[in-house]
Amino acid sequence: MSAPDFATWSREVAGRMEAVIAGLLPPARIAPARLHDAMRYASLGGGKRVRPMLVFGAGHVTGAAAARLEVAAAAVELVHAYSLVHDDLPCMDDDTLRRGKPTVHVEFDEATALLAGDALQSLAFQLLAEHRLADDPAVQLEMIQHFALACGSRGMAGGQAIDLDAVGKALTLPELENMHIHKTGALIRASVLLGARCGEPLAK
Repeated sequence: MSAPDFATWSREVAGRMEAVIAGLLPPARIAPARLHDAMRYASLGGGKRVRPMLVFGAGHVTGAAAARLEVAAAAVELVHAYSLVHDDLPCMDDDTLRRGKPTVHVEFDEATALLAGDALQSLAFQLLAEHRLADDPAVQLEMIQHFALACGSRGMAGGQAIDLDAVGKALTLPELENMHIHKTGALIRASVLLGARCGEPLAK
C-alpha cells in the first residue's frame, strides 16, 4: 500500500493530535473549572499542528513508537499554545483574534489567560517527565533539557523579548534572522529533536 500524500498525512496528524491533546488536558468540569476551560479553549479547535507533524516525521525516521510521539508532540503543541496566549496579551501584542476566534484574554480575562499559559507550559513538562519516551533515561533527560532551552531565554522567550525590543526599530537582516531563530526556530528544532530521540539512534 502506498504512503498517503502530504495533505492527507497532515490532516491525519492534526486530527490525531486534537484527540490526544483533548485527552491529556484536564477536563473543564474539574476545579478550577474556568482555568481548565481556558486551557482547552487555547489548545483545541484550531491550528495547523505543524510542530506535531515535525515530531512525527522525525520519529518515523528513527522508528519511534506512535504512543511516544503523541506525548512528545502534545508537549510541544501545549507550549506553542501557551506562547500564543501570552503573545496575545495586552502587555505583548494586544491581539483580539486568534485563528478566527477571540483570544483567550478576550474570551475569559487577562488574569485567566496568564494562568492558562502558565499551566499549559507546566503540563507540557509534566508529560515529558511522567511518560517513558526513550529507552535510556539519560536520553530522556537530555530531551527535557533541550526542550527547556528551546522554551526559555535562549529560545522562544528570548525571541519574544527581542521582538518587543525591536518595536519601532528598523532591523538588519541578521537581527531579523536572529529574532526568528529564537522566537520560532527554537521550538521547531526541538520538535524534530524530540521526535527523533523517541526512536533508535541513527547510525553514524
